[in-house]
Amino acid sequence: MSRAERKVDHIRHALGHEREFHNHFDDVEIVHQSLARMDFNQLSIATQVGELKLSSPLFVNAMTGGGGKETEAINRDLALAAKETGISMAVGSQMSAIKDTEERSTYEIVRTVNPEGIIFANVGSEATLPQAREAISMIKADALQIHINTLQELIMPEGDRDFTKRLHNIQRIVDALDIPVIVKEVGYGMSKETARTLLSMGVRYLDVAGRGGTNFSKVENMRRNRPFASYDNWGIPTPSSVCEVSMIQDDFHVLASGGIRNGLDGAKALILGAEGFGMAGGLLKVLVKEGKEAVIDEINHIHKEVKMCMMLLNAPSPLELRGKPHVLFGQTKEWVEQRGINSL
Repeated sequence: MSRAERKVDHIRHALGHEREFHNHFDDVEIVHQSLARMDFNQLSIATQVGELKLSSPLFVNAMTGGGGKETEAINRDLALAAKETGISMAVGSQMSAIKDTEERSTYEIVRTVNPEGIIFANVGSEATLPQAREAISMIKADALQIHINTLQELIMPEGDRDFTKRLHNIQRIVDALDIPVIVKEVGYGMSKETARTLLSMGVRYLDVAGRGGTNFSKVENMRRNRPFASYDNWGIPTPSSVCEVSMIQDDFHVLASGGIRNGLDGAKALILGAEGFGMAGGLLKVLVKEGKEAVIDEINHIHKEVKMCMMLLNAPSPLELRGKPHVLFGQTKEWVEQRGINSL
C-alpha cells in the first residue's frame, strides 16, 4: 500500500470506528453560578496562548494530508471554514510531502485559501531540523506541531520501531526555531512524567490529545490481519491528562484535544487548565456528511456554547474560566486522587 493510499485508509477508518461509550468529560460537572454580571453580546472569545494571539480557543486539529486529491479537497474546505470563522488550524503530518514533493499541494492548499490565518505545521518526532524547517516553509506556518505516536507506530505494520533519536530530534528543533513548537500526542494523552521531561528540554507548548476521540489503535488494528486488540483502550483520558500536565508549571501552555464533542466540553478543558482546545474527527465527520457550510455552522455554534459558559461563570475571557468551581466524578476523580494531582 502506498503512503497516499494509507492516508485515505486512515480517514475511512477514523470516520468509521466506534468512539468510547464513556466520554470522560461527563465526569466533570461545573458548579452553576446564578448571579450573572456581564453582557453576553459584549463577550469576546479572543484569547492568547503564549505567543499565539487567537480569535478563539478552538482550533481545527491535525487530520489529513498526503492522500492525493481526496485529502486536498478536505484540507481546502477545512481551511475555508477556519478562515470564515477566524479560528486557527493544524495540518496533518507533512512527512509524506517532505519525502514526496507530489504531495505538497495537499498541504499548501491550506495557506493558499487562508493566507492570513494562524496555521500550524506538523511533523513526526522522527523529523530532523531541516525537515521541520521545510514543513514550516511549505505552508508559511505560525507554529509547529511535533506529534508523538509510539503506540500507533508499533501497531502499524509498516511503522517505526526505533525511537532512540526522538528526544534528540525534538531538542534540536525546539532549540533552533523562533516560532512556538507544540509537542502533540495523537490520542493517548500525556502524563506529568512526560511533561516534566519535555519541560526540561525547553518545550513550553503541549497538546495532550488524550483518549476519547479518534482511536489510532483501533484505526491501525483495522488494517492488520491479526490486530493487537488488547491495546484498543490504551491511554490517558483527556480530562485526566489536562489535570496531569497543567499543574506542573505556570508557563506551560496546554492545549486539549481528544473526545471534545462541543463547546461545553471545550470550556471544561479550559476550566481544568487548558488554554485552548482542538477538534478533529468531529469536524471531519460534519464535513464529509454535510459539507463545508455545515462545518462553519458547527464552529459558530461551539463558539456560542463557550460564550454561554463564560456568561454563566462570570468569566470575561476564555482564560478566566481556568479553575472555576467544578466537581469531578467517576474515573476522572479516581485518576486524579490516585495520581496525587490537585485539580484546579
